[in-house]
Parts: sequence; structure tokens; C-alpha cells
Amino acid sequence: MNILMVYPEYPDAFWAFKTALKFVRRKASMPPLGLLTVASMLPQEWNKLVVDLNIRPLTDQHIAWADMVFVSAMLVQSKSAQEVMDRCKAAGKKVVAGGPVFTNMSDRFRNIDHIVANEAEVTLPFFLADLAAGNLKPEYRSAEKPKLNRVPLPMWQLINFKDYAFMLLQYSRGCPWDCDFCDITVMFGRVPRVKSEQQMIAEFQLLYDLGYRGTVFLVDDNFIGNALHVKRFLKAFISWQLEHGYPFVLTTEASVDLADDEELMALMQQAKALVCRFMEALLWVWIRTRLQCLMS
Repeated sequence: MNILMVYPEYPDAFWAFKTALKFVRRKASMPPLGLLTVASMLPQEWNKLVVDLNIRPLTDQHIAWADMVFVSAMLVQSKSAQEVMDRCKAAGKKVVAGGPVFTNMSDRFRNIDHIVANEAEVTLPFFLADLAAGNLKPEYRSAEKPKLNRVPLPMWQLINFKDYAFMLLQYSRGCPWDCDFCDITVMFGRVPRVKSEQQMIAEFQLLYDLGYRGTVFLVDDNFIGNALHVKRFLKAFISWQLEHGYPFVLTTEASVDLADDEELMALMQQAKALVCRFMEALLWVWIRTRLQCLMS
């Protein structure tokens, strides 16, 4: 089975960073973490190809190769997603859609054969079982909020790290708040679920073993939603950073009540503070070397 996994193009909006990317010589800001994670959930013997339209165009050869096309998108990618699905259907391919926009607004789209909505750890196994039985349904949905110990490591080998400004990892799902501008509680609930410290260290270790160094964006909509577990993770990660020479700088999103927890702020700082000091030291070495060259 050949599975083509397509990530639609971002318009020139905030998260695209299209202007800034020119200065860092990268093609896109961030990789399609959802598709890479789903790829790990598919049968190992299947062939998988990721085409990120923010990196390269979707060709007729890509579509011809595929037995089935998976598309994942957020609302801002809707126009590109529809163009992809129209093109694939015109070529006679089965289209499977998932991700935030198809979970919440699937009625806005056409040319979708199957929707695998909500959290893939729950719904994708039902899709795969029905596919094997030759009895696929139009939609697969579930209100279950699974524990995150079922999330596999992403298939990073399907992308090129050098194409992206930073990598993504997910620590938690859900948020205790219910802000009117955010739909995260609709999708993931108000009880934050987290990965274990061991899971997170394994994810960082995989990036490290594959040669990545640099910024890692923890994509949680509220990283500090479960402060007790976050502190445990950060303490383990600080030790890992120290042992590995501080290869990563972290960035994330957090609610403003972070300012009420001095211990948590200190741990977040320590998780990357020595990286900043290390990079500062390297910068001063470089400046001093350049000055010596100019003065000699």
C-alpha cells in the first residue's frame, strides 16, 4: 500500500513566517508533526511519502504513485487543502482527511472519501480494521480522550530537517481554561493529559540521534496546564540537556498565570538557560577571534 501524506500550504499569515524564512535559509517554519505521527501508526510494511506543499509542489507523479491520499490541515490551510483533494479525486484516488479543520468543519469540504477525526490513537485503528475487512465507513469519530502513552514516535525520516526553521514535539493535550478565542478545549478537553518524562526524553533522544540540533517548539496550546507534571518533566529534561551538551533550545505557549509560579519559571529557564550561556560564550569566542584577525 502506497500512502501519500499531503500537508497543505500556509497562506502568507503569521505562522508561515515566509518573509523571515529568507533570512534563515529555510523553506518552511515547522514540519507536519501530525502526519509524521500518524505515519508511525500505519502498518510498518506500507510505503509512506510526505509532501509538504510549503516545501515542494505536489506533482502528478506523486499522485499517480499513491493508492490512498491522506490530508491533514488547520483552518488557515483550507483553500490549499481543498485544491489538493479536488486534484487527487480527479485522478481517481481515495482521499482520507483528518486534523483540526476536518474534525470541526468537515461539512465545508468536498471530495473527501473518509474522515478520520478527533484523536488518531482512538479513531485510526477502527479505520485500519475496516480497511482490512473491505468495509470502510465515511466517518470515524470518537469523544474518547486517550492517554498519551499511546502516542508513537514521529517518523522523522520522512522529512529533511534542513528544510525547516525548527522542529516540533507535543507534551500535552487539553487546557484547564476555556478562552472564547480558542477551540482547543473542544478538541482535547479541559483536563490536560501529558506524556511521561520517559516518553519525552525518548522523543528528544530520537531527534538527537538523527542529528538535529537547534530549536524545538513544544506545540502544546498551554504547556503549563498540568504544572505538577510539567515540573517533573523539566527536571528530567534539564539533566538530559546537561548530559548531552545542551543541543536544544525550547519554545512553547503558556497561559499568563505562569508568572504566579516562580519554581516553574525557574525550571523553564534552566531547561535552556545554559544553552544561552553556551551560545553567548561561543559568540564571544567568535568576536574575539575576528578582532584578533583584524588586528594582526
